[in-house]
Parts: sequence; C-alpha cells; structure tokens
Amino acid sequence: MPEYESSTVIDGVIRVHLRSFPDARGRFTETFRSEWFPNTDWSRVQMNRSDSEAGVLRGLHYHFRQVDFWYVQRGTIRVGLADLRPSLPSYKSVEVFDMGETAEGYFGLFIPVGVAHGLYTLTDVTLTYVVNNYYDGADELGVAWDDPELNMPWGVDDPSISARDKELPRFAEITADKCPI
Repeated sequence: MPEYESSTVIDGVIRVHLRSFPDARGRFTETFRSEWFPNTDWSRVQMNRSDSEAGVLRGLHYHFRQVDFWYVQRGTIRVGLADLRPSLPSYKSVEVFDMGETAEGYFGLFIPVGVAHGLYTLTDVTLTYVVNNYYDGADELGVAWDDPELNMPWGVDDPSISARDKELPRFAEITADKCPI
C-alpha cells in the first residue's frame, strides 16, 4: 500500500506517495488502484491522457459527479486547487504545489468533487488521469484561472490558455446551481 498525505488546506484532497521498483532496465510503479479510495464509487472508470508543451495552463475545472486521480508520467506541472464547496470549512481555500519530476518524487493526486483544479506546465508534460464517471459535458464546469477573489498564486503572468478556458466565469459570477454542495 502506498503512503497517503491529506491536504492541510483543502478537505478531501489526498497525495498518494507511490512506490517505484527500479532495476537495470528501468522502473515499475503502480499508479492507481480503486481500493486506495474505498469511499468512492469506481464502477464507471474512464482513463485519460493529456500531453502539453511547457507554458500551458489548463483550468480551473470542477465537477458535481466526478473525482479525478492525477499522475504525471513525464515532466513537471504546477497544480492549482480551489475549494468551491460552501458547506465545508475549507471553502474558498486555495493550494498550489508542483508535481511530477520534483524533489518530492512522483505521487498521485486525488481531487474530490467540488474542488476546482488546474495545472500549469513547467516543462513538456504527459499527464494521465483516472475519473470515476464517463465524460459528461454538463458536468464540466469551471472558474477563471486568474480570478481575483480566489487569488491563486500561480507565479505565472502570460500562460498559453485554450479559447474555452479564457471564457470561464469569475467566481463572483458562479450561480448557486453551479456551486458544489
């Protein structure tokens, strides 16, 4: 079993410190098991891969009916998280950290429902992520990456952003029906 580290900032966010088994040929790392998260329904699993050049910012996205589990296969990303669940003490808390080829080594990241998540690529990156529900465009919500109310400390000024993500609303514009419980 891997070691788990719960976020001290945002309720339900978990870093999973993965074990690698290197030898002369390379290394083997088990990157995901549904049993690591027994309180999550993994009956409708979808796995995705995202490749990005350095300097790309994706997000912030969030869901009502889907958790994410991220693993950086190649490169380094800066993760940005914001809790949009008004029913929790960590509501409107933000957290930023690097993951991938870092001094901490590789780890997986569990992102619960209602936590907005985004990434900035510090290098060229390959990210795989497992979600516990099939893609549903109606459950693909977002908030602007540079929202002044959330004040996410990305440490970047002019990232490459998709047209879709440039249109994401400010936090103050999100209506109650678009705000997770």
